[in-house]
Amino acid sequence: MITQRLNQYLQNEPKLRGAIAGISIRSRETGEILYEHHSDIRLRPASNLKLFTSAAALSVLGEDYTFETDVLTDGELEGEVLKGNLYLRGKGDPTLLPKDIDLFAKTLREQGIREIQGDLIGDDTWYDNIRYSVDLTWTDETFYYGAQVSALTISPSEDYDTGTVLVTIKPGKIGEQPTLSLDPDTDYVKIVNQAVTVAAGSDVETDIEPEREHGGNTIYIKGTIPENTPEEKIWVAVWEPTEYALALFRQSLKKYGIELKGNLKIGETTKKTKVLTNHTSIPLKELLIPFMKLSNNGHGEMLVKEMGKVVYGEGSWDKGLEVLREELEKLGVNTSTLVLRDGSGISHVNLIPAHEVSQLLFSVQSQPWFPAFLQSLPIGGEKERMVGGTLRERMGTNELQGKIKAKTGTIETVSSLSGYIDTKNGEQWIFSVILNNLLDSELGKQVEDEIVEILVWG
Repeated sequence: MITQRLNQYLQNEPKLRGAIAGISIRSRETGEILYEHHSDIRLRPASNLKLFTSAAALSVLGEDYTFETDVLTDGELEGEVLKGNLYLRGKGDPTLLPKDIDLFAKTLREQGIREIQGDLIGDDTWYDNIRYSVDLTWTDETFYYGAQVSALTISPSEDYDTGTVLVTIKPGKIGEQPTLSLDPDTDYVKIVNQAVTVAAGSDVETDIEPEREHGGNTIYIKGTIPENTPEEKIWVAVWEPTEYALALFRQSLKKYGIELKGNLKIGETTKKTKVLTNHTSIPLKELLIPFMKLSNNGHGEMLVKEMGKVVYGEGSWDKGLEVLREELEKLGVNTSTLVLRDGSGISHVNLIPAHEVSQLLFSVQSQPWFPAFLQSLPIGGEKERMVGGTLRERMGTNELQGKIKAKTGTIETVSSLSGYIDTKNGEQWIFSVILNNLLDSELGKQVEDEIVEILVWG
């Protein structure tokens, strides 16, 4: 029955004309294939790749794994003067916030430091110095989802969008510029306001786009915002996140009455240093919530580099993707049929068959960390942001709400959805739907929702 309904839908659905649909459906209990359509054809997975990254990270690092950030010195405190350099050493913590940097400065003040005679040095050598994954385009690098990757990076909020600033835009009077505010409030970036407030109307929506110059930190805010809009928030990626972290630390030192005599530099912590204070991130099982629910690209890339660092001593995409392949093999995935270029799925060169996604989703159920993996998936129709995630505005009918736990994926011309589903007759299935060559990715979401509804009714 399900085969007939799905075949009929795929043959007749106009939104799929000219597109490719890869579909794999299994029994959650036995792994038996219940339905397949082009399931062995390699397709661009978009953020469904994060299913692979999160499973491998849980396997390699463990669900209680944490990330450290240290403040160190190679000098000695004489009275209220630290005679030596101060180091801020990052080890890939995606959860470091401005308030944590403030706490570093506050702790140094409480330790009696009023003056630092040396330099403030940012150490990001835990990872290599390659900031962008190989296929990231210039059109993405302004936006939070294309932010640079560094072992020393700051997030403006508890969404943990690493290497970004948060711009809040509030409308002014019609014809005038809106009001802009920056979080964190920093002069590391320069904001140029070219936006305009327009009259409200039933068909008038906010149309604001940021643009950051390549190689710099001048951010242009362009477009229009209706006068009745409460506010609009935009996360913009900075150029060089390590220097950004240093700039915020210098600002915090000044805030707490500590004078820095030297300069800001990027370098490596020397051997003869001692830790003055540090910060430990939330465990990986908690980090997976914003990573998977909100589909955070930066986390995917940092986890890949972290796996490379832990296993091979090199925090690079090359070594991290090598570890990813090794772990996927252990989890029953046929990696010989995959093309893996990053950890987030933003690349248009990544290729994965739907069959291998459903195979992963079946095999991970036997792992001790599976509850953390399952908890990280968006849940259809659940409105709370860190529960429903990217599915909170989808599948909200009484028949569908709460029955789908799945990872979404969207890049240009691609949409994907893979996860677990409870049918109306009490069966539990695994499904993977990967749609490529779409004229509009939003149409792909409609197709996925319609396929899911067919599956729920069994």
